[in-house]
Amino acid sequence: MFIRSERLFLRPIWAEDWQDLHAGLSDQEVERNFLRMGWPYSPEGLRKGDGLDPRMPHFMITLPRGNHGVDVLGMIGMVLIDGQAHLGYWIAREHRGQGYATEAGRAVLALARTLGHAHVVARHMLDNPASGRVLRKLGFSPVSVDGARSDGCGVLPVLTASMTYAIDLGAPSNCDDDLNGGAARRRAA
Repeated sequence: MFIRSERLFLRPIWAEDWQDLHAGLSDQEVERNFLRMGWPYSPEGLRKGDGLDPRMPHFMITLPRGNHGVDVLGMIGMVLIDGQAHLGYWIAREHRGQGYATEAGRAVLALARTLGHAHVVARHMLDNPASGRVLRKLGFSPVSVDGARSDGCGVLPVLTASMTYAIDLGAPSNCDDDLNGGAARRRAA
């Protein structure tokens, strides 16, 4: 499945993407904000798609450059945790602050609604307020603050709390234009 937004092209993650994924996921600043950890990620695990649920959508976030290929900006997708759909994403450090996470998030939430997900959860670490701003722009509302966490193995403790957000997408419809910024564009016109 492929998604084209205003500026971005979201495409499936292929085995050939392992080098771009490894470069992005090996950035400790990216990794420390994950709720589901496993760093450092091995090239072999990335080639096999370890940790990706094939039943949930995952995309490489790319920026087409005309006839000059694409820039890989990051990754976005959904996972099931305790029966709830969770949205997660990362943007490479050099591409942050340009609205790419928000734009990709809108596209994935529209897809989530189409797939029948009426409720989606997302989290961000409290010391990563930029991610909280992205979630609020997407329409998520804060639900709770979670305490300190670790990687589950005691190997990589992360002593930061996270904020849990949720969004109710409602039933699928033919008017999903609002998740893609349609209402905001109409108000601005």
